[in-house]
Amino acid sequence: MDEFKAIDRASSNAEKYQLREKLFGSNDVQPLWVADMDIATPQCVLEVVKHRLNHPILGYEMMPRSAFEAQCAWILSHHAWRIDPQWLLYSPSVVASLGCAVRALSKVGDEIIVMSPVYPPFFTVVTDNHRQVIRYSLTQNGEGNYSLDSRDLERLITPKTTMLLLCSPHNPIGRVWDKDELKALGAFCLAHNITIVSDEIHSDLVFEGHCHTPIASLSPELSESTVTLLGVGKTFNMSGFGISTVCIASKRLREKFQYETQKIHWGEGSVLSHVAFEAAYNEGGQWHQRLLMHLSGNKERLLQWSDSQNFITVMPPEGTYLAWLDCRPLGLNDRDLRHFMVHEARLGVSMGVSFGKEGSGFVRLNFAIARDSLEEALNRLNTALAKLSL
Repeated sequence: MDEFKAIDRASSNAEKYQLREKLFGSNDVQPLWVADMDIATPQCVLEVVKHRLNHPILGYEMMPRSAFEAQCAWILSHHAWRIDPQWLLYSPSVVASLGCAVRALSKVGDEIIVMSPVYPPFFTVVTDNHRQVIRYSLTQNGEGNYSLDSRDLERLITPKTTMLLLCSPHNPIGRVWDKDELKALGAFCLAHNITIVSDEIHSDLVFEGHCHTPIASLSPELSESTVTLLGVGKTFNMSGFGISTVCIASKRLREKFQYETQKIHWGEGSVLSHVAFEAAYNEGGQWHQRLLMHLSGNKERLLQWSDSQNFITVMPPEGTYLAWLDCRPLGLNDRDLRHFMVHEARLGVSMGVSFGKEGSGFVRLNFAIARDSLEEALNRLNTALAKLSL
């Protein structure tokens, strides 16, 4: 049986399908925008949830220590980072954790560095909480590769700059920051007393030739000044369980973060999410390896397609399952590019400009789908490009 075959989600309440008419004006578009997978969640997770339902009471339960220990063991095995289960806190989502960290660890009016283009909530968790965005524009070299040069940050910051939001691996550009880049960034933040909040939700989705380094693992000093956001949502396609974790080694920062969570009473999550989380880390290793093989195959197919035409360049993703498509050779403004993607190619994708002005002319495409579904998307693009070139 092909465990990565296409599955009908249109009849479910899946966000990426149910919102097609509202966002794109048509249910005919193939939805490739929301960053979850059109791939079945691991069987080990589904089975443990079924087993837990044999108990007739689904009341309030605490996040078990064994679940945190399972995550610690996974992180040590996959990322060579030894963390203490006491550093881990439950969170309903990475975005909720971002907002909580901003409120808990900065003050109204503070400046927070955001690297653009980036996942849109990185901007809104700052502005919605009455802080100021310090925009650091990621730049591309002549070959289109993005780099992170912390020396450029010096001219942007002021004494009011107290926090940096890091996306590692990066959504949407697909970079897996190398150790030297992260060391330089960490040294800069330590020198200026800037707290790092690092979204590492895609850390387990890294392709051959690249290695994810948790920035907090680089030194004891960085461990004490970093808040790391982690979870099963992307790795095992479990976003619907509403569970993630926050790793904070510093007792001082952890207590501040916990105080903020108590003020908004976000609790400990659901009993089903607890058992699913633990099972994923304890039993999902082989499935995860097969997933990486499938995603790598899809990535290579995208790059092959990119080389076959001259209009759209797929920037080679080093991690995540999100492809960053450079559509600037089409010569379309962002409004016309959206029309082309939605009405000509019939694809529901994320427009690059929504990730910041630096994303103008780009499109983000989710390739965590069955191979047949990917071929359908590429066929739609080929048909639309053929019409455009007539």
